[in-house]
Amino acid sequence: MSQQRRNSGKLISDYIVIGTGPAGAVMAKTLTDDKKTSVLVLEAGENNDRDQPIRDSTFALELEERFFPQYFWQGEGVPQEEVDERSFEWTTGRLSGGGSSINGEQYVRPTPTVFREWERLLGTLWSPRQAIINFKKLEKYNGKTNNPEVRGLNGRIDIRQAPVNPTAMAKKLVLAIEQVTGFKEILDYNDPKTPLGPFTRWQLFQKPNGRRESSSTAFLSSDIMTPDGRGVNGRRLKVFFKSTALRVLFNHRRAESVEFLKEGKCIRAYARKKVIVSAGINSAQLLMLSGIGPAKLLREAGISVVFDNPNVGKHLRNHTLNSAVFTVNPNDNPIPRDDPNALFTGGAFLPDPTPGADQNRRGVQLIGIGSDDSLTIGIIFLRPKSRGSIKIQSNDPLKIVLADEGFLEDTADLEAVKNIYKIYIRNIAAKLTAIDPTYQLLSPTLDIINDDAELEKFIKEDFGHNHHQQGSLRMAPLTKGGVVDQRGRVHGVEDLIVADDSIVPFTADGNTSAPAYLIGFTIAQQLLKQKSQVKRSGRGSRNLEDWEE
Repeated sequence: MSQQRRNSGKLISDYIVIGTGPAGAVMAKTLTDDKKTSVLVLEAGENNDRDQPIRDSTFALELEERFFPQYFWQGEGVPQEEVDERSFEWTTGRLSGGGSSINGEQYVRPTPTVFREWERLLGTLWSPRQAIINFKKLEKYNGKTNNPEVRGLNGRIDIRQAPVNPTAMAKKLVLAIEQVTGFKEILDYNDPKTPLGPFTRWQLFQKPNGRRESSSTAFLSSDIMTPDGRGVNGRRLKVFFKSTALRVLFNHRRAESVEFLKEGKCIRAYARKKVIVSAGINSAQLLMLSGIGPAKLLREAGISVVFDNPNVGKHLRNHTLNSAVFTVNPNDNPIPRDDPNALFTGGAFLPDPTPGADQNRRGVQLIGIGSDDSLTIGIIFLRPKSRGSIKIQSNDPLKIVLADEGFLEDTADLEAVKNIYKIYIRNIAAKLTAIDPTYQLLSPTLDIINDDAELEKFIKEDFGHNHHQQGSLRMAPLTKGGVVDQRGRVHGVEDLIVADDSIVPFTADGNTSAPAYLIGFTIAQQLLKQKSQVKRSGRGSRNLEDWEE
């Protein structure tokens, strides 16, 4: 143990990272690459990378149903007024890798249209061009594309395009979508030149052998640390598992330390440089418990206000989720028998079909999920206008927040989803039946689709829940609803950063794991750049203590 540790008894590192999800794991690995920087990572869950349900991709679509108590945060949101007062789970992965260890494995980059919005608000750091550069550095792509210049081959995140040989069921679905929409089949939806159209091959967070790839397996793997969280080969990294962050503590508005609960003991760790919050859906709660948020709410909860920011917890967004179910030809395999890890049976990215909507940008995601006796099309509306909020109830860190996702509160969202059924699903059903009469629409029936009131009722009863929460700690200037700046630095305080999907400034038009990786990597690169500038200027050159538990 170092001299400083012996004398002070303090747990000290250069950086503290809260969370091992896509952003947190990337930052932990990137910051410790120089073998001089020390990083302590706090992970509330355990390292479950070796558990079969986590490593085996065939469990991906049923993890939440079968393994909720083992691998998930326990929580539920407030009843949703516009969805018949139904409430939905408020949860994500509570294990190494966070949400990336329990999601449906779909790798979807936001399109250049979204990044141009980010760039206009935040500058070139978030431009479409810079996003492609960073995605290429992150990914190791295993698949086909018409544009290899935009795909990475040497990164740490294995991406597998699957299946190699699509099934008849997938081909029939894609043909029907082509005929209905006029969009031709595309090979690579993550190519900025082909963001729209149907496809038979999804891109999945998977290793070449089909095993799940997560932020844990990609950035906290055996060449980075031991299974119990110790950095290897001189890397000054330590991951504390079963360690739940409670609050960030400040010294004159500088983030100085983190209080956390580790196996029943309350411990305090200190950061010389910065505290980085990468806790996903829990990040807004952490900031409020730490005194950053709406002053009135914080005082009512018995929390001393460090910085009054009414934007904290606002602007919460999530994509909508619905479905349509078809009968199938019993001779059509949903996925190849020799590739059960392929998971999905075709899909599409399409514009919002609502009259007047931009027909050149993504608005709808269709996901084919086949079985031996049915084909379900998952329907995700990617451009919701509804906004929700996150509020704390008290100063007790273990009391769940009031998470109100505000589903369908803007009536335009319900109209958009209705149009997806009326224009896309109804016509896809007709084309599928024409291609193969054994494919028949079961739910909703055509009678329901053709009756506006019945369709609204069906949408609300069928409504599902995505793990696509974003935007509650918006990356924007303070005057434009922001909580953090373009480098993730929290407004009003020093040395506190948020890096995860909670800072997304404009809604991502696809699954949210990819943007979380990008956010973590982009902000980590900025920290490295800042460190290099400080070193060249001769400031901050004090010796670092040894890093030991």
